[in-house]
Amino acid sequence: MLAALIIVFREVFEAGLVVGVVLAATRGIAGRGFWVSAGLVGGLAGACLVAAFAGQIAGLFQGSGQETLNAAVLLIAVAMLGWHNAWMASHGRELASNLKAVGRDVAEGRRPLTALAVVCGVAVLREGSEVVLFLYGVAAGGGATAIDIVVGGALGILGGSLVSALLYLGLIAIPLRYLFGALTTLIMLLAAGLAAQAVNFLQQGGWLEAWSDPIWDTSAILSQDSILGRILHTLIGYMDQPTGMQLIAYAATILAMLALMQAAGMSTRQRRASSASAAS
Repeated sequence: MLAALIIVFREVFEAGLVVGVVLAATRGIAGRGFWVSAGLVGGLAGACLVAAFAGQIAGLFQGSGQETLNAAVLLIAVAMLGWHNAWMASHGRELASNLKAVGRDVAEGRRPLTALAVVCGVAVLREGSEVVLFLYGVAAGGGATAIDIVVGGALGILGGSLVSALLYLGLIAIPLRYLFGALTTLIMLLAAGLAAQAVNFLQQGGWLEAWSDPIWDTSAILSQDSILGRILHTLIGYMDQPTGMQLIAYAATILAMLALMQAAGMSTRQRRASSASAAS
């Protein structure tokens, strides 16, 4: 449930920020509510379409190939989580500036109101599609029932929407760099855990036999099936009997995501320095 809550909260929060910036930049414009709502509905419809196809694809691989499919979905989810964190580290501020520019263009008549629907729809479609993939990855990884995912997803939607609305209304002031920093760390640990689970599926399916023996066994101290063990398994990828390859995948995922985020941050600083030099 925690994994679904964290993932859905972040995605809903990011989509909510997009909608909030657009609404703030177009305040007072007649008809903006209709077009923003149309974009939200269109984005949700697209995300539902992605979910429908994901279910059909999963149904094709029931049986001996299910482990391979689960591992593939988990690895794709890990890759997307890594790319997402790196992209936000590099383009977070630029995204807000671009959205404000779109709002100003609409307010000044240089762009039609339909631009609001496009911007909001794309944001919801992108975040919604990622939610579908990530939640399927959580389900494929085991340890979470359908009820856990539904409840966690619902709480994530509620929490993300509430925080976004309160920020837009100015009722709370949260330093976004701290909030995104905490969420980025949690997402990174979630991704590392998903990578380790993908390795487990590959080992079960006979695709990966190297370093398949458990390195340690802490099940007597803290079982992975206990309440605390499940919480730690969700939050930081805790395993009571990890294999050598699982530990390698876990560490490699964290190092790769840190390297990508650092490279993205350096690229952003270099672009800003170049822009400042050109302006002077």
